[in-house]
Amino acid sequence: MNINTGKSINLKHIFFQSLGVAFLGAVLGSLLIGFKLQSRGISLELDWRLSQVLAVAFFVFLGRFCLGLQQIKLGLLSIFVTIAVCAYMITAILLSVQTPESSKAGNHLLLPYSDMKLNWMTSVIYLGLFLYLIYRFFKKRTVLDSRIQNKKWKFRLNKNIQMILIIAFLLLLISAPFLQIIDRRILNILTQILLYIVLGWGLSIVVGLAGLLDLGYVAFYAVGAYAYALLSLHFDFSFWLSLPLAGLLAAALGIILGFPVLRLRGDYLAIVTLGFGEIIRMVLVNWYEFTGGPNGINQIPKPALFGYLFDEPKGNGNTVSEWLGIEYSSETFYIFMYLLVLSMAFGVFWFIRKLRRLPIGRAWEAIREDEIACRALGLNPTNIKLTAFATGAMIAGFAGAFFAAYQGFISPESFTFVESITILAIVVLGGMGNLFGIALAAILLIFMLELRDLEMFRMLALGVLQVFVMIWRPHGLISRRSPTVYRLMSTKGVS
Repeated sequence: MNINTGKSINLKHIFFQSLGVAFLGAVLGSLLIGFKLQSRGISLELDWRLSQVLAVAFFVFLGRFCLGLQQIKLGLLSIFVTIAVCAYMITAILLSVQTPESSKAGNHLLLPYSDMKLNWMTSVIYLGLFLYLIYRFFKKRTVLDSRIQNKKWKFRLNKNIQMILIIAFLLLLISAPFLQIIDRRILNILTQILLYIVLGWGLSIVVGLAGLLDLGYVAFYAVGAYAYALLSLHFDFSFWLSLPLAGLLAAALGIILGFPVLRLRGDYLAIVTLGFGEIIRMVLVNWYEFTGGPNGINQIPKPALFGYLFDEPKGNGNTVSEWLGIEYSSETFYIFMYLLVLSMAFGVFWFIRKLRRLPIGRAWEAIREDEIACRALGLNPTNIKLTAFATGAMIAGFAGAFFAAYQGFISPESFTFVESITILAIVVLGGMGNLFGIALAAILLIFMLELRDLEMFRMLALGVLQVFVMIWRPHGLISRRSPTVYRLMSTKGVS
């Protein structure tokens, strides 16, 4: 009897609290979307959109009420409500998009907002709320099971099953461009995601492993891109020869940057690297004779496969379509570039995993934890930081050369401070030093940036995601990292 009374009181309290939050949402909604100017003839009239304001109040009330249900141990009900709302919104949006223009008016009645951006934003918010409720529900179950069984809840797969899943995932990635559901736009997004994964892994060496906050990482990215463009245009270097040279030039620039910032830490290091990135961008803008200035460099040669070009065949026998005996298609080049960046991602992944277990990798992590202790152990912080800067810059140089070859045009506008912040956000959100977490964060962020319907809300959504991660996952989406050194202990003689 007391338990039921307590639940009813809590439920009543949550209900009225949700009403208060909904009223606040209605007030803010009336200021933001409640009024709209309509042109009628030669005059402008202000329309009051009451249905839009009521929709905002309803979704705010429902979201706050679901959070309250989770607090009074009704988490399953709140999870069901949020996923139902999310599924309804996404289904209604897809129906309105796929329906012909003549019958779209009827389908708009299914959607709460007349503006499609608000419908997408509501779907994303409820999807995030669903994921949070799932996380809280299973976290409580894990704590409860650990208290009952006096051990932590663990979920482990058999090694054979893990290997099968990994091989299946790799085969899916390799065969993705050949699937019928993958069109040019989706393939471009996948290529962009893989490129940002490579950049995130390169920055994780500097930020995640060595603990050096670098806000000018895009400078090395730009050096690699311009190195390939200039070498291929003025010296007729092939892509395969320019690729390692671009990485070496970016690594040399990383060493040059490393020398003046060796004694700086924390915010001071971040400010200097930020200034260095802006210096490189201003050089690219103002050195018109060498870099093309604001106009950039266009008509950058495409990579060739064993000397065969991806151009339209002209009877010379030097194209890929003639060599393979297939019909010419412009999709062939994009499939090749996707497989190329996929191979680059595999190579960078293997390279970083090996480096972490070498003495230099352990030295990076040691200098991140305590530089004074490293000096006491006889390690040279100067060489350790320089190798971290050079290795991360080299990977960025490789990615920059690929970017220039893929786009065929580069300009200073492609290497702004926003790019550095995006790459840094990928590393921080994924978990500094965790390669799988960085890959997951890159998928989420690039997918979010590619939502054209939410162009006005993309930066807002990115900020909200960062705040959520800082509150609930302060060490990143995947904070666990495998140890670089394992201690082998014998069970003999151990009590």
